[in-house]
Amino acid sequence: MAGNGKGTSPSEPSDGDDARDLYEELTDDLLYDPAIGRATMMGYPCVRLAGRFLASYDDKTGSLVVKLPRERVAELVDNGHGDPFAPAGKVFREWISIPTIAPDLWRTLLTEAVDFARKSLHDDR
Repeated sequence: MAGNGKGTSPSEPSDGDDARDLYEELTDDLLYDPAIGRATMMGYPCVRLAGRFLASYDDKTGSLVVKLPRERVAELVDNGHGDPFAPAGKVFREWISIPTIAPDLWRTLLTEAVDFARKSLHDDR
């Protein structure tokens, strides 16, 4: 089988594989909480807290997608850390897409997303 000369091996995953692996690793860390589980949202793999979507992974862009308060999303976009999440052109104001593979940022934003989901559960009571 002819190759393209670049060749990737299991020890050298592509950037997309790196991003997906990071997403899986960080979301696995959330599963200690029995209220958090895996699901799909609009065909994307995601995690939910008590049925509420809080984070997803966009395979097409290799981006972490998280649900946060609108003000926090705007701040992250303004600071250049992410892009508005707009599948099929519709902007979801409480969702942001983080295209950079940044473990510390992703971990922080996942924690914020869990906190936001928990707060919204309590606010609905």
